[in-house]
Amino acid sequence: MNPGKKFRESVAQNELLKCLGATTAYHALLAEKSGAKALYISGGGVAAGSLGVPDLGISTLNDVAIDVERICARTSLPVLVDIDTGWGGAFNIARAINTLEKAGAGAIHIEDQVQQKRCGHRPNKALVSKAEMKDRIKSAADARISDDFVIMARTDSLAQYGLEAAIDIMGECIDAGADMVFPEAVSELAIYKKITESITVPVLANITEFGLTPLFTTDELIGAGVKIALYPLSAFRAANQAALNVYQQIIATGSQQGVLETMQTREELYQYLGYHRYEQQLDQLFNKGQNDVNSI
Repeated sequence: MNPGKKFRESVAQNELLKCLGATTAYHALLAEKSGAKALYISGGGVAAGSLGVPDLGISTLNDVAIDVERICARTSLPVLVDIDTGWGGAFNIARAINTLEKAGAGAIHIEDQVQQKRCGHRPNKALVSKAEMKDRIKSAADARISDDFVIMARTDSLAQYGLEAAIDIMGECIDAGADMVFPEAVSELAIYKKITESITVPVLANITEFGLTPLFTTDELIGAGVKIALYPLSAFRAANQAALNVYQQIIATGSQQGVLETMQTREELYQYLGYHRYEQQLDQLFNKGQNDVNSI
């Protein structure tokens, strides 16, 4: 089954699909082995995690594609990818879709901010016109190799223009070819409820920490008609704090002994990686090689 169809079926088969963010291939393995049904690659995660820069439109298609290819190579789960504004005009968007679909992604979302974008939960965002956003969606939909590949329209218009305008923009995006929608920075369950009652395709809720959207529970989101809950950087933030604690402990005390209990053990790492299976294959190959040499 191709990745796009997998993503669509995951949305259809789950009352609420929990889409877990992974910034590395190893975190993707951890998420999958924890029971995740879908994964997410955040543009902000690529910027901060892979490049060490803010989420301000600095990263490129190639930066994102590297992470997508690595993660998709190590998981069987469908992956949703943040492509920001598509990195340019119609041809750039088409290239992005082709590149990420070939890299193994099952879905992307593209937004209606200007090229010099900002984090969706920051002030002073500037948006393109509704006509330009529709062109972005149409360019993406026309470029996909498989009709199953999911094109999701993200809009930052709620804070800028209000609910009715945001619903109108999402409706226009659906007409242009969007399969699902992602209203950013929603602050109330009642707003999600009005959106899902007005929109005919699955709606995603971005349940990111320390932003404008409260950390609604899965039951609350289901009650509001939401079909996908996104947790883009939860594990990344936790891992960052853990890393900072370890670095500071070593610098301050000259030893990591005080933080050993916060670490994944070597054996746990090996278990999640399947290290011993690789080692057994290596032993078999080595033994076969030795037997071949001895038989000469």
